[in-house]
Amino acid sequence: MEEWHSGSVGVLPDHHLEKAIAEHVISGVGEDIPGGNVQPASLDLRLGDVAHRIQCSFLPGERKVQERLDQLTTNTLDLTGDGAVLEVGLPYIIPLLERLRLPSNMRARANPKSSTGRADVFTRVLTDAGARFDDVRPGYVGPLYLEVIPLSFPVRVRRGLTLNQLRLSIGDTTLSDAEIRQEHARRSLLAVRGKPVGRQQLQLASGLFVGLNLRQSKAQGVGWKARRSAPLLDMTQTRHAEPRLFWDKVEREEGSRIILQPNSFYLLMSHQEITIPPHLAAEMAAYDPTSGELRTHYAGFFDPGFGYRDAEPGVGSTAALEVRAHDVAFMVEHRQHVCKLTYERMLEPPSMLYGSSGSGSNYQGQTETLGKHFRVDPATTRQGAVKAEESHVDQPFDLSPSTLP
Repeated sequence: MEEWHSGSVGVLPDHHLEKAIAEHVISGVGEDIPGGNVQPASLDLRLGDVAHRIQCSFLPGERKVQERLDQLTTNTLDLTGDGAVLEVGLPYIIPLLERLRLPSNMRARANPKSSTGRADVFTRVLTDAGARFDDVRPGYVGPLYLEVIPLSFPVRVRRGLTLNQLRLSIGDTTLSDAEIRQEHARRSLLAVRGKPVGRQQLQLASGLFVGLNLRQSKAQGVGWKARRSAPLLDMTQTRHAEPRLFWDKVEREEGSRIILQPNSFYLLMSHQEITIPPHLAAEMAAYDPTSGELRTHYAGFFDPGFGYRDAEPGVGSTAALEVRAHDVAFMVEHRQHVCKLTYERMLEPPSMLYGSSGSGSNYQGQTETLGKHFRVDPATTRQGAVKAEESHVDQPFDLSPSTLP
């Protein structure tokens, strides 16, 4: 397949995604792709008609995904109408309503939407003859499938619901650490209480490290811990679920720290405010900082415009972090670096920024970690409640990469 925008390098912005749809690089299966699914630097992907309950997770190897489904499917659920309930801890494969016809110089990468990760629903995309989850090789022609595993709550889903996103790019789009420093010098990428983090305090290693905020008052709490034996979460509705049925508030201990309980899921907030300027996109990388004890944040996209205010450089928005300890209890402290942002250059700035009117953004300027499915009590939010802290210099925390589960 011939190249697309030969010689160009960058992540495709919204207007190029619309062009890709018009030229059938991305197409809907039997129906058009809704215009509202096009985001500043990504496309929301829709669930199809049926969910396959499978024996185990898999990669297709040299085969088509459908061939593996014919071998491993134990039951199918109809997602049309009111949809169906996906049970905790069980893997499902759902054919998506989009398919790809990528040019030879274009690749794609998928990630769960922020609301999906905050509900502790693990997702990853598969392609025919795909060797990796979430990565779509250049020139791929074929369908897309989504593996879905609810990890804390049973969830209701239905046809057309969007649980993950796809980002298309051409060439090597990743910024080096030196380039990230240069970008931060031009306009702050990371700030604390509206003040840019000093150049010498930036911690970089193939990306920019972000730490935890564990210094809220007892009344506000520092985050949430998923409850065991929670009721059904209907992911087709917004701002409807009662938080106390699903979550316990997490309070900090003396010394601005908390102890994470094994195999429990936590929603915490970043200490720093993040800004993604219009000419860049970012991804929060999933990392294991402690050789197995702790996993922080599902990989997730940050679109151009997140935390960006043209008239207020350095203001930014905090990020919600999804954290899970594994086999043993694990202590984390205020400002501890537990995840990092990798940055990519855009092919062009998008015509619509994250958080702008009509963008459908849910988390610009967020002060609460709960996702859009939960009702928010103003009395429990962090809006305007961040207390002044003593000045400090962030200390580095050693992190090493891990694989996705």
